[in-house]
Amino acid sequence: MRPRRGMNGRGGGGARRPGSKGSAARADVRERCRRRAVRGAPGSAAAAAAAAAAAAAAAAATAAATMVATEGLREMEGSALRRLVGRDEAGSGPGPGPGPGPGRCLVLDCRPFLAHSAGHIRGALNVRCNTIVRRRAKGAVSLEQILPAEGEVRARLRAGLYAAVVVYDERSPRAEALRDDSTVALVVRALRRDTARADIRLLAGGYERFSSEYPEFCAKTKSLSGGSPPTGAEPLDPGCSSCGTPLHDQGGPVEILPFLYLGSAYHAARRDMLDALGITALLNVSSDCPNHFEGHYQYKCIPVEDNHKADISSWFMEAIEYIDSVKECCGRVLVHCQAGISRSATICLAYLMMKKRVKLEEAFEFVKQRRSIISPNFSFMGQLLQFESQVLATSCAAEAASPSGTLRERGKATSTPTSQFVFSFPVSVGVHAAPSSLPYLHSPITTSPSC
Repeated sequence: MRPRRGMNGRGGGGARRPGSKGSAARADVRERCRRRAVRGAPGSAAAAAAAAAAAAAAAAATAAATMVATEGLREMEGSALRRLVGRDEAGSGPGPGPGPGPGRCLVLDCRPFLAHSAGHIRGALNVRCNTIVRRRAKGAVSLEQILPAEGEVRARLRAGLYAAVVVYDERSPRAEALRDDSTVALVVRALRRDTARADIRLLAGGYERFSSEYPEFCAKTKSLSGGSPPTGAEPLDPGCSSCGTPLHDQGGPVEILPFLYLGSAYHAARRDMLDALGITALLNVSSDCPNHFEGHYQYKCIPVEDNHKADISSWFMEAIEYIDSVKECCGRVLVHCQAGISRSATICLAYLMMKKRVKLEEAFEFVKQRRSIISPNFSFMGQLLQFESQVLATSCAAEAASPSGTLRERGKATSTPTSQFVFSFPVSVGVHAAPSSLPYLHSPITTSPSC
């Protein structure tokens, strides 16, 4: 019997019919998906177009805000600023009495603290606008943030008592070249928001051009060698390191600010050095260095040891207030410890951070340029870092009130500081420490066991 064609001969074809139906079904599904995609394409394109339009609108708003910040900002040539500075220094402005009066010019240096310290236009104020201030202010800094210690200047700005406010950076040639996130742009926004009548100008070419054309109107940092004794003091033997004089006692005290000097106990015992520098007061940051001339100079003692357990931060505000009191009396203060390396350097760093609203990194570099051997111990550096966060956080809060009240209360809570704010760096190796505290390590760069 011949097999049925449908089962064998043509059976293969019959067996393939279900497969053909499956292929057709899959093709049909693909076609339906394609049609749906085609029908949805206009909607997807519309959504993409809407998203692009929104992004473009946001970018336009940002650009508009930037244009508002610099719109109408005119440049001032260096020759015009030279005349204004010269007239103000001569006291020929219409304002009566000392200090800035109506019709005077306010010059704001928008460069970093270290650049301003190296050289600036005479009479210029350095605005505080570091990265922490920028981040927390989110592009809307206030006068309290950029000029935290200049309350009188802020009041005169708001009262419209300056005929012109000149801002400058390093070398911007014109206002159109300013970046929207530049310090100058942020300062201009703050001035326009908080002052109504100030005529704000950008110094064309910045400090670079002005200092090259009119160097006599610029204040530049003196030699930072720190190794030459002041006039009137006995010169030290250049080879004194071989005759027993430590490096930290060589030379004389170094000028940190016009009223603030840093040195060692040896310098504090040299009355010829002190008189030659015009020192009127001494801040003794030690428990064992004697006060040699108590009948001749004003003294204050901060009894702190140079070790990892000492809480020097609880004395910061008391030391800062003492330095300010000497400054207000037009005096000069020498801050010293045994070697002028750790304890006294820490006090000077704290003063710069508090009064100049700068980060520890900037303050450290500033002081080290003047006295290269400074090296606060590891614990002191930690306490300075915490002090930095307190100072800059207060500055970023845009509060007109000084943070000194809270810190001062902490510093005066006890005559033997045991502040809870001692900053510690835990380490994995075992060292002897109090049961309630984490172990510490001394700084590997500390050059003297008692600084």
